[in-house]
Amino acid sequence: MSDPRVLILGAPGAGKGTQADRLTAAFDLEHITTGDALRANKDMETEYGTPREFMDAGELVPDPVVNEIVEAAIDDADGFVLDGYPRNESQVEYLEDITELDVVLYLDVAESELIDRLTGRRVCSECGRSYHVKYDPPAKEGVCDECGGELYQRDDDTEETARERIRVYEENTAAVVEHFRETGALVEIDGEQDPESVFEDIEAAVEAHTDAE
Repeated sequence: MSDPRVLILGAPGAGKGTQADRLTAAFDLEHITTGDALRANKDMETEYGTPREFMDAGELVPDPVVNEIVEAAIDDADGFVLDGYPRNESQVEYLEDITELDVVLYLDVAESELIDRLTGRRVCSECGRSYHVKYDPPAKEGVCDECGGELYQRDDDTEETARERIRVYEENTAAVVEHFRETGALVEIDGEQDPESVFEDIEAAVEAHTDAE
């Protein structure tokens, strides 16, 4: 049985996290995200300092440090789903120098659908449970099923914030998607299907590009 090396791409709200979790469970892979890798290796020494130095100062961790952290995570994994990296062409070049990907998945979702997904979340003010007004609504509008607390929309779930997140993603990552499309590694998945159908397409794509079954 092979250990697939998978990169999953998609805009905020496309469902990368959900599908990456399904992939890791189905194929027994490591789920590598930039945030998790940085938190797990805060004190890893690099030529440019440790991630902790930048994180504690509230600064963005520079690419060279992120690159080394991701490389360490990949080296420790037999197979993986990489989520949230690379974010720019420089990181793409680094990634291709340190590993050979089996397949690059791109969850294709229209902006209008992304906005619906991102702005529909509601959170309980008492217990913190999350709902979605369209996909996972409470039994009674505005009221938590678990504790009866009032549901509210977080500041980072407003339409203005959602549109800005998508804009930043497109500005930074469009070139990454196009790179893998040109190399022939990109498999486009209709991310607007129900989650089960999306995963069926993902599973088929991974199996088609590896001998994983």
